[in-house]
Amino acid sequence: MTDRRETWLFLLPGLALLVLGFVLPITRMLVLSVQGPDGFTTDQFARFFQDGFYPSILWRTVYLSAIITAVCAVIGFPLSYIMARSGPRVRLWLVIMVILPLMTSVVVRTFGWMVLLGRNGLIASTLRDFDLVGRSFQLMHTETAILLGMVQVLLPFMVLSLLGVIVRLDPRLEEAARTMGCSFLQTMRMVVLPLAAPGLLAGSILVFTLSASSFVTPALLGGPRIEVLAGSIYKNVTQTLDWNFAAAQAVILFAGIALLLVPYLRLGRRAHG
Repeated sequence: MTDRRETWLFLLPGLALLVLGFVLPITRMLVLSVQGPDGFTTDQFARFFQDGFYPSILWRTVYLSAIITAVCAVIGFPLSYIMARSGPRVRLWLVIMVILPLMTSVVVRTFGWMVLLGRNGLIASTLRDFDLVGRSFQLMHTETAILLGMVQVLLPFMVLSLLGVIVRLDPRLEEAARTMGCSFLQTMRMVVLPLAAPGLLAGSILVFTLSASSFVTPALLGGPRIEVLAGSIYKNVTQTLDWNFAAAQAVILFAGIALLLVPYLRLGRRAHG
């Protein structure tokens, strides 16, 4: 009995923090989304789906997040493998290089991308110097700009998730595969990648959810024409002060991400236990 009380005493601060920081805000958001002048209503959700504008924003949010996740996985897997198979000193410096951008504000990094991607930025100027694009070419306020900025922001989460798994893999498994006649690419595909799948799954979930809920980088790089759902929620909260509709959009975003992630998690659980 005493042990049980001590366990609850240790759990109570964490549970209280979880309730205050997560359960109560989510509950308040759910209440706001169905709250109307005359009580319970679903008008805010109907308003979202009546016009094609908001579903198109939701679709843009989902497919941009999926592309960002895929690009981070393609770049992050080889980088994580190189880091895992490097010596301790080299690995330390590579980890520092990956983590270092996280110590800089996302807004600062996004403004850096704005300088690079603008009409007179380094990328556009270089392409114009080689006569590859017209004089009015710029990457700012495009989906490509959002992809570049978000990949740079979220890549460390994918790399670190994969690194934690790959660094624990026994190198002798790769040596055995090479001894049995597998090429390097076959070893990566048949041995390393399946064993690193838990890290890839964790990194993909992190990158996708953070990308879908991000609004600073998409708002600055995409501009007002290319809007994502998190940016629409922010605008309704701060500009139009339509908190009920913003709450309904947040619920839809939350439900959409959950519908996509739950089957993904179940597939990963079946495949890897």
